[in-house]
Amino acid sequence: MKAISILGSTGSIGTQTLDIVQQHPEQFRVVGLAAGNNIELFAEQIRQFQPQMAATSNVDKLPELKEAIASMTNPPILLAGPEGVAEVARYGDSESVVTGIVGCAGLLPTIAAIEAGKDIALANKETLIAGAPVVLPLVEKHGVKLLPADSEHSAIFQCLQGVPKGGLRRIILTASGGSFRDLPVEKLASVKVADALKHPNWSMGRKITIDSATLMNKGLEVIEAHYLFGLDYDHIDIVIHPQSIIHSLIELQDTSVLAQLGWPDMRLPLLYALSWPERIYTDWKPFDLVKAGDLTFREPDHHKYPCMQLAYTAGKAGGSMPAVLNAANEQAVALFLEEKIAFLDIPRLIEKTCDRFNNQNTSNPTLDDILEADNWARKEVLELSQSVLV
Repeated sequence: MKAISILGSTGSIGTQTLDIVQQHPEQFRVVGLAAGNNIELFAEQIRQFQPQMAATSNVDKLPELKEAIASMTNPPILLAGPEGVAEVARYGDSESVVTGIVGCAGLLPTIAAIEAGKDIALANKETLIAGAPVVLPLVEKHGVKLLPADSEHSAIFQCLQGVPKGGLRRIILTASGGSFRDLPVEKLASVKVADALKHPNWSMGRKITIDSATLMNKGLEVIEAHYLFGLDYDHIDIVIHPQSIIHSLIELQDTSVLAQLGWPDMRLPLLYALSWPERIYTDWKPFDLVKAGDLTFREPDHHKYPCMQLAYTAGKAGGSMPAVLNAANEQAVALFLEEKIAFLDIPRLIEKTCDRFNNQNTSNPTLDDILEADNWARKEVLELSQSVLV
């Protein structure tokens, strides 16, 4: 039985991971849970899965959490704030930590888990996008495994099993195209938040759904793939695949192409990240090629999705620039979700912020450099959003 901890347990990644634990109680047990503001659901999870430690990232919510689980016979150690979440990440005998916290907030607890010798089931893109210059040396130093738990990078990882060193030639990331894939580009100026949140294929959190609509999610995945699999950016491509049946592909040196297929279901990559190198039987709906029907592909429209090129440019710049890109995107998406900016202002704000950071970029950033760049970018977006530059 594998002991695990889950960061972001009330979010999409966390709830689906706990669904896996519930379905396979003989395979997994929960040591630690960390969550944010949804105390009602968090308390329910604590009562059901009986972790040894639990933390809410919101200090003000701790009294509410204590009251919600007051009737438990053996309550967990309760903590709060960012340090409490980091303590859950490093606590106890958990072998693997699922990093489901959205955004750069997931970086520090992931580092805490790595330094404590925990394997990482990586569902937080920002760990590598912003923190790779710091995180990857720590992974090597502590001898832990960093296993992708999102569908695209899991697909690549699965396809690479058995491929000899040096055999990989190209990575092809598939993208659904998001909420506006069939909307003419000239209509994007008038779209609303509610429109952007209607993803045609996946049920995800609000932020990642907006990233899918701008295709920034795919740009960020390009940077993550570069760090995970060691290919340069010129050998990582994006293709629109509306059905979301092929989750990504690899091309080998002899031009053979391998793909991983399946119904859109985040539980599969999560399960593989937790069980690798084993394969665990599930009673989930088997894949059926006939029912899947036609699989179609098209080249992404760079005019419609400018965030893709912004990500490639930031990735190639390296250093602290991907952290700036990521933070600027997070802040811009938050402003859009609050209906303070228009949809097309998201890429404009990101581009202006990255342009302004060019002369400050640090080629070999420390953790402090990365956190400083992240903080600077968020402030810059807020300032730009109030100016006539937008």
